Amino acid sequence: MSIHPSAVVAPGAVVPESCSIGPFCTIGPDVVLGEACTLISHVVLDGRTRIGARNRFFPFCSIGVAPQDLKYSGEPTETMIGDDNTIRESVTISRGTVGGGGITRVGSHCLLMTSVHIGHDSRVGDHCILANAATLAGHVTVEDHVTLGAFCPVHQFCTVGAYAFVGGGTIVTQDVLPFSLTSAKRENRAFGINKIGLQRRGFSTEQLDRLQKAYRLLLASKLNTAQALEKIRTLEGDDVALLVAFIERSQRGVIK
Repeated sequence: MSIHPSAVVAPGAVVPESCSIGPFCTIGPDVVLGEACTLISHVVLDGRTRIGARNRFFPFCSIGVAPQDLKYSGEPTETMIGDDNTIRESVTISRGTVGGGGITRVGSHCLLMTSVHIGHDSRVGDHCILANAATLAGHVTVEDHVTLGAFCPVHQFCTVGAYAFVGGGTIVTQDVLPFSLTSAKRENRAFGINKIGLQRRGFSTEQLDRLQKAYRLLLASKLNTAQALEKIRTLEGDDVALLVAFIERSQRGVIK
């Protein structure tokens, strides 16, 4: 195990021999680190925090810190992080609250760029990229394979659907459709499917054509959402079924 002399590791913390703890890092007593994690320097890990293997933490990030919620009174809530994530400088991830389920979760294979904030009780899926200063308020869900652009704030209780690409500076106040390319112009709108991103993820030509048809019905036809969904259901496929289910369960409405 490599622990710099200036680092502070509290009794009770679990730090495997394969981890590297750099200068001026602080690890609290209820933190459990997985194998081969690297804390470069000035990293704070606090609270009941469970971290998987091979995660890399850059300077001045604060993980598992108390939530920015005035109702929080020190309850033993949690933060859970998966494997193979890169967490860059000054990222903050708040632990959960009792009222929100008690756990803030980040999946695996994610890149959280400089100054990203993940608020209490939020859930980030696998293979996500959150660019510089993207901000998740409490209770946000980001599904798998999402790219969230720089300086994007996401409102409480919103969901960003799987494979969506949200352009930089977009203020997200409603749910973002899965597979979509969504960006702010004068107002938020979805411009169609995230074709390049989906191709990179191995989506077939047949899948892309089907999603293009679904999005034309949803965004470019004169049908209302209910009428569009009725026609989209006839385009059989798991991807289209995911899109329909996402819209049907949305509580805040979706960006069109």
